[in-house]
Amino acid sequence: MTTEKEKMIAGEYYLAGDATLVKDRRRAKNLLHRLNVTEYRITKKAREIIKELIPNAGANLYIEPPFHCDYGYNISCGENVYFNVNCVVLDCAPVIIGSNVFFAPGVQLYTATHPLEAELRKTLESALPITISDDCWIGGNTVICPGITIGKGCVIGAGSVVTKDVPDNSLAVGNPAKVIRKLNQ
Repeated sequence: MTTEKEKMIAGEYYLAGDATLVKDRRRAKNLLHRLNVTEYRITKKAREIIKELIPNAGANLYIEPPFHCDYGYNISCGENVYFNVNCVVLDCAPVIIGSNVFFAPGVQLYTATHPLEAELRKTLESALPITISDDCWIGGNTVICPGITIGKGCVIGAGSVVTKDVPDNSLAVGNPAKVIRKLNQ
């Protein structure tokens, strides 16, 4: 039988109140409290907390507190990834981040989504993965919606809401974000 955690990661409807998921979120919240309150400065101890929270990260993952996520274990990062202050990653589904990716303050990545039907929404939710490829810069207060892939070498302008995939080497801006030109060509 499929667990609620397996359903969540697979993008199926799941029960967010499942005991295992509640326990996993509580674990993440405890680590985030230590990172965001107790160890607010980036110290050796803060790096250890980040490694425990996000075990699937390459070298040089740097998080400027405060930072928020649901689980941490669904976030995978390449090398040289930087999160500036006040970033949020709702990682109910996998969040795959390439190398040399920079997140400005207030960036929000939402894998979580909910049924449009009110009755289903009372008990179920689902999630879709987000992928951000190598060499991207995500501008301040950008929102990246569930199921989005951002190609290599992209820049997403500050305040954008990304509702559709962005092809490699693109500058996308606005609400909803639209590609306004190609980069590096």
